[in-house]
Amino acid sequence: MFETIIGLEVHCQLNTKTKIFCACSTSFGAKANTHTCPVCLALPGALPVLNKQALKKAISFGLAINAKINKKSAFDRKNYFYPDLPKAYQISQWSVPIVENGELIINIENDEKRIGITRAHLEEDAGKNTHEAGHSLVDLNRSGTPLLEIVSEPDMRNSDEAVAYIKKLHSILRFLNISDANMQEGSFRCDVNVSIRPKGENKLYTRVEIKNLNSFRFIQKAIEYEASRQIAAWEDGNYEREVVQETRLFDTTKLITKPMRSKEEAAEYRYFPDPDLLPIVVPDDLMNEASKLPELPDEKKTRYINELGLKPYDAGVIISTYEMARYFEDLINAKISPKLCVTWLCVELLGRLKNGVTIENSPVNSTKMIELLGRIEDGTISANAAKKVLDELITNQSASVDEIIEKLGLKQVSDDGAIVAIAEAVLAANADKVAEFKAGKDKLFGFFVGQVMKEGKGAFNPTKVNEILKAKLG
Repeated sequence: MFETIIGLEVHCQLNTKTKIFCACSTSFGAKANTHTCPVCLALPGALPVLNKQALKKAISFGLAINAKINKKSAFDRKNYFYPDLPKAYQISQWSVPIVENGELIINIENDEKRIGITRAHLEEDAGKNTHEAGHSLVDLNRSGTPLLEIVSEPDMRNSDEAVAYIKKLHSILRFLNISDANMQEGSFRCDVNVSIRPKGENKLYTRVEIKNLNSFRFIQKAIEYEASRQIAAWEDGNYEREVVQETRLFDTTKLITKPMRSKEEAAEYRYFPDPDLLPIVVPDDLMNEASKLPELPDEKKTRYINELGLKPYDAGVIISTYEMARYFEDLINAKISPKLCVTWLCVELLGRLKNGVTIENSPVNSTKMIELLGRIEDGTISANAAKKVLDELITNQSASVDEIIEKLGLKQVSDDGAIVAIAEAVLAANADKVAEFKAGKDKLFGFFVGQVMKEGKGAFNPTKVNEILKAKLG
């Protein structure tokens, strides 16, 4: 039997307006090489100046994971040559990072597990290479975008734990509002280190790094494939030949890892202090400013459970993403009952979002949902009718809730006179059951309600039906 040893390195772009060492814009999607200047093009004589906001965001992250903040840190040069790195070195933090020794608590099947975070350091992003038939193009718009590299301890033992960790990390970054963490645009990228060992051993064996995974699903699949590849090599007696310290890529079509290059050691990068940047000394006012953290996912979950009476599972679903929590709080702030909010957000709406549609781009926004739930609470429509309205809202986003209710004829009848007439007719037609009810067979009350609702073709307000039947039956 084997166990898998997993550590993750996450590169997260910080959402500053300008780059880490110059005033160029960090906005995504601009024409190639238009967000550049002498600094990020590495022209002779250009000197870097640290972006204060990038430093503040890194400190906020460190405080959110209960880490040590090094009030004195420094930048180093990481030397390597690649076409998208115009200086032929990357400015990073090697010797003294801004954040050290943090932690993140994940939940797996109702059990908590602590994952250590070794360090989080600031660095600049590289540019982007685009490979076409017969040639490659270099776009340096991304070059110099501020990155926070977050390095975990090798504390995860399976792909489920790794995905739980990366989702929790992603959520914290979004709640802190220090990164959009958009995996599709490359602002949240993950490298996975995987090794195996026989269960019971403490020795660490050869690790393989899988580069630039950009979806939770691919992270899980890459870990599962790589672990099975290494185990198979061990069992076949080929471990030392087939499992070498190297960097591998993940083929997202075949769902396998492939060799990319041999893994560099730190010495090969020839780190040394950057002579163009002074050491960082964090002033007290910046530290105090960075300490003003918003309510984070675990704090929200506790509040939802203790103050709103949510079940732990439901609270966990709601805080799973920043967008879900924000949507839920919109509903709560509109004074909708928490129980109704949970049902219609976590069950009805999420159950209808298909084909990659998420709460962030849901066709039914929180404003429409508030309107719909308001019509349930004021008795305009029944819960069953509201499901039909929600179906229509998903396909017809321009229509209002009231327009759909009118169009589908779903408005409940609350007129006492109409309900009394039907109720009296039902009771008269079932005199024998009325006698049984009055003799103590209480369960027949549901029968009378069902008959009145049936005669009313589902348009009667059930609360009114119950009130009138109770009065008629004494």
